[in-house]
Order: sequence, then C-alpha cells, then structure tokens
Amino acid sequence: MDLDEIITKYPPKQIILLPLAVIAIALIILGTTYLTTGSPVKLGVEFTGGTLVTVPASGTEEGLAKDLAGYPITEIRSVGSRYMIQFGPMSDDDYTSLARLINSKFNDVEIRHMGPIYSKELQMQAIKYLPLSFLFMAIVVFILFREPFISAIVALCALADILIAAASMNLTGVNLSLGTVAALLMLIGYSVDTDILLTMRVTKRKGPVEEKIIGAMGTGLMMTATSIAAVFSLFLVSNLLYLVVPSFTRMDIIADISTVLIFGLIADMFNTWITNAQGLRWYMKLPKKTVRRSKR
Repeated sequence: MDLDEIITKYPPKQIILLPLAVIAIALIILGTTYLTTGSPVKLGVEFTGGTLVTVPASGTEEGLAKDLAGYPITEIRSVGSRYMIQFGPMSDDDYTSLARLINSKFNDVEIRHMGPIYSKELQMQAIKYLPLSFLFMAIVVFILFREPFISAIVALCALADILIAAASMNLTGVNLSLGTVAALLMLIGYSVDTDILLTMRVTKRKGPVEEKIIGAMGTGLMMTATSIAAVFSLFLVSNLLYLVVPSFTRMDIIADISTVLIFGLIADMFNTWITNAQGLRWYMKLPKKTVRRSKR
C-alpha cells in the first residue's frame, strides 16, 4: 500500500483515529508520571536543585551507593565509562563534605551544584515561556490563514509533537533540563514550518486536494528526513564518541537534546502528514468551502 492509496482510499475521520490514539497514549504516560513525581516529565537538577556528580565507572553502582549512603542520592546512571550521580538538595555543610569525599575517592571528577532558589526561578520561567511561545505561534498562524479550523489544526499538530516528545523523555529516561526545554521550543518552530508548507499548498493552489497533499508530502518528507539524519548523527557522536576516543566522555546534554529532537521530528512527520493532511482533506471538501471557492 503506497502513500497515494492511504491518502485517497480511506475517509479522513477513519484515518485520524490513529494519531488521536497516539496522543491519548502520550497523555496517559505524562499523567502517570505526574501522579508519581508531581511533574509531567522528570525534572533535572536545574529545576529541582541539588548536585550532579560524574565520576569514572570503577566498581559497581551498588558499591558506589553504599559509599555515598550518607547523602541524598536520587539517581545513579551509567553513561559509558562514567557514573552520573544525582543528589537532592542538601545543606552547604553536607555539600562541602560530599565534594571533599568525592575528590578523595576519584580522579577526573565533575561536580555541578544548583541551589534551590535558582532552581525554582528556572521552573517559573519554563512554565511561563513554553506556553507563551506556543500562544504566539498560534496567533501568527491565525493571522496567516484567517481560518479558525486551519489555525486550530496546525496548533493541535504542534501541541501533539510536544506531548509525544515529552512522553518519549519519560520512556527513555531523559530529564527536563535547560537543554531539553530548548529542544521542545525548537520543535514548536519546526512543526509549524512543515504544517505551513502543507497548508499553503492545499489552500493556495488549484487542483484536487489529494494531489496537492501528495505533492507537498514529497518536499516535506525530504525536509524531515534530512533533519532526522542530521540529529541522529549528533545522537551517535554524543553517545558513542567516547568509545573511539577514550579521553572523551559522553556528552549528556547533547545526547538528551538529540533524543528529544529525534522523537519530536518523527512525531511531526506523523502529525503533519496524517493529522493535518486528513483534517485539511475533510475541511476543504465541506460544501461551504466549495461555495466559497466558486464565488471567487
């Protein structure tokens, strides 16, 4: 079954059930995480406050946890040839004691500390600016097309991309950090880019709706495939370069950003060429649209 058959054979209301089911699954994942952690996605040290320590991977995780049992360990992760240990908030005296202990036991140590006041400020900024950027995007789309339904479906696709990417973070163990917030903001822009490409082709050009969708799909899928290939290369380098060059460590922030972008771009491909395309296919064939076009 080729793309032409998928687009033309099945009614839009039937095809659009698939992306709606995916969005529902993403919401369930985010809701479950919220009930267990108090946040839809697991927060990184920038948003919770605490200390992040990276040390060479000597010994076992269990032994490391035993050595540091006197401190509030929240997570120990193996990242290639190193262990990443996250601690919850602690007093200045405890932090000083921890830093002294870590430096006495290990060489090549990385310690990053984030105070609770600064972390709360970052949380407030993220809560404020993510919705604001989404709102401004929706306003620009409405000004561009002047059609409530078309603007709403473009905004829905962008929102679905963010929800699916955020759910994938919970599944892959990626925490919400300053880097992953930036990745989510990038996804908003990229989603609008591909949706506007499709919507402009369908609403501004003449011809059967299905043919215009298929024509736009060739360009759009090439754009998305190129972006995914570039981000996947970044993912491989950030995760595997240390295997080739022993002096390198895993680039965690780049690995997290590329992971979010990969899932988000795949979700965008899905939502643009199924959700948006089928919504436009249904809307453009409504009788009122036919009358409006004939008057022109």
